[in-house]
Amino acid sequence: MMLKAAVGNRLKECRLSHNMTQMQVAAYLGVAQPVYQRYEKGVYECTYEQIVKLCDLFDISADFLLCRTEI
Repeated sequence: MMLKAAVGNRLKECRLSHNMTQMQVAAYLGVAQPVYQRYEKGVYECTYEQIVKLCDLFDISADFLLCRTEI
């Protein structure tokens, strides 16, 4: 459970650093905004495909997104 919250925090941090709204990221992923919001809150988990898309969107590694590295 703690990992989902940590990943959610990383998602929010990345989204804000790219000046994007939850709606914009949700549209990019092809999900509704409330679903994406639950990713950031650590309620829902992203699929593998979504992780790849988010890493591409934010130009980050999966290790960073999954809290395995700090950069």
